[in-house]
This record gives sequence, C-alpha cells and structure tokens, in this order.
Amino acid sequence: MTETERALAGALMRVNHVGEVCAQALYNAQALATPDPGLRAHFDAAAADEVDHLAWTEQRLRELGTRPSVLNPLWYAGAFAIGLAAGRMGRRASLGFVIETERQVEQHLQSHLDRLPAQDRSSRAIVTQMRDDEARHAIEAQDAGGLPPPPPVRWLMRAAAKVMTTAAHRI
Repeated sequence: MTETERALAGALMRVNHVGEVCAQALYNAQALATPDPGLRAHFDAAAADEVDHLAWTEQRLRELGTRPSVLNPLWYAGAFAIGLAAGRMGRRASLGFVIETERQVEQHLQSHLDRLPAQDRSSRAIVTQMRDDEARHAIEAQDAGGLPPPPPVRWLMRAAAKVMTTAAHRI
C-alpha cells in the first residue's frame, strides 16, 4: 500500500476499534441493567463476539503502524451511560436499541469496505467478519423480541455516531 492508503486504512480501523470499545460498554451496561438472566446471557454472548472484534482491530492498528483513539475512555464512558439507559427501558426497548445499533454499524462497516484499499486484504477480512457478526446480532435481538426504536431515537443515534466516527477518524 502507498503511505496515503496505509493512513486511510489506519484511520478507518481506528474508527472500527472505537466502535468495538463502545460495543463493549453498551453490552456490558445493558447486561448490568437488566434483571432478566436470559437477556443478560444474550448480551454477554454478543459482548464475547465484540471482544474478538476489539482484539482484531487493535492488532490491525499495530500492523498498520497507527494508534487507537486517545478518546477511548470518553467513548467507553458515554456508551456505557447509553447502554445503562437502554437496559433500564425494559427487554423490548433494550433489544430494539441493539437492533438499531447493529444495523447502523453494519451499514458503517459496509461503507468502510467500500473505502478500504483493495489490496488491504487483512483489514477487509476483519471488517467483513465484523459486518457479518453485527448483522447476526441485530437478527438475534429481533428474534428475541426487540422492537426498533422510533424514528427520532434512530436519528439521534445516527447523529451521535457521526460525531464519534468523525472525531475517531482523526483523534
């Protein structure tokens, strides 16, 4: 890869790493907030997939010679607070939050596949697997009874994600 391509891949993988930091916070908080042991197990299983994603993206950042976002503690804290709020809204709303989050992440990851350099097979393989896992998490949440949030909540989630991805691309 050229230096420009390597820098782009590094920035995109930094954003993906931030997403995985946030996923850990969201799932951990939702698991903590629910009194339902079955729902807690659902969140714990999804979080286990996200641990793999976190490790893959962290390793890829090292391979690309770049660093994670310096704002990761802030991203984690904010996502944890959001996860606690979602988790306290009850089973259907909490799972609905997962549905919408994972659908937005799936779209986001697809956009990264469209932007990653074609020869960056390592990053592309990681992002493809992550995209497929996130799509599965959305389906599992829907099958478990989740109801997608109303449009204003989805719009707010998209706006917050845009702020996070824009900042994480650079910082």
